[in-house]
Order: sequence, then structure tokens, then C-alpha cells
Amino acid sequence: MKVDKDRQMVVLEEEFQNISPEELKMELPERQPRFVVYSYKYVHADGRVSYPLCFIFSSPVGCKPEQQMMYAGSKNRLVQTAELTKVFEIRTTDDLTEAWLKEKLSFFR
Repeated sequence: MKVDKDRQMVVLEEEFQNISPEELKMELPERQPRFVVYSYKYVHADGRVSYPLCFIFSSPVGCKPEQQMMYAGSKNRLVQTAELTKVFEIRTTDDLTEAWLKEKLSFFR
């Protein structure tokens, strides 16, 4: 999702299905912020499987300060409205890997 500056609202930019974190990072712009809601098949240490809905705020280093402020100002309202509890942030698209996501999700057990 992205912030539409003219309409001053968050809009769906693109939707993907059956995409890995590594494939997803290739779709994210390297110099523009984006919001991502990602459903991930997570296999717990005890063998249980869950499908957490993760909110990932991509705020790359080098973005225009105006863009960063627009996105930062929209983030909390979006998370609250969608009732998301797994909220993460990346500063470079290279950070978005399956290992990174598993590490972040392991905190929630």
C-alpha cells in the first residue's frame, strides 16, 4: 500500500499471492516508503502451523523527509484500524528475508 498524496489516504497499490519474502522485497521500491500486510506460513518449534498477518513498514534510508513524515503519520492509524498486532519496520529492502521474518515472529511464540 502507498499513501496517495493528492487524496491524502492510504491506497492499495498492488496485491500478490503465494509470494516469498525474498520475492516481495524485489517488488518494493528502494527509495520510497510502503506499507505491506503479509500473511506468512509460520511453523513453530513444536510443529504447530499458524498464518500470522504481519504489517511491515518499509521506510528506506534516503526517502524524502516529506514522504517519511506522511507514512509515519499514517502508520499507527492503519495498524489500529486493521487491528494488526505483528508490526515490523525495515530501513532497507535487503532486510526483508524469510530468516528476518522468522526471527521477528519467534518473539510471539
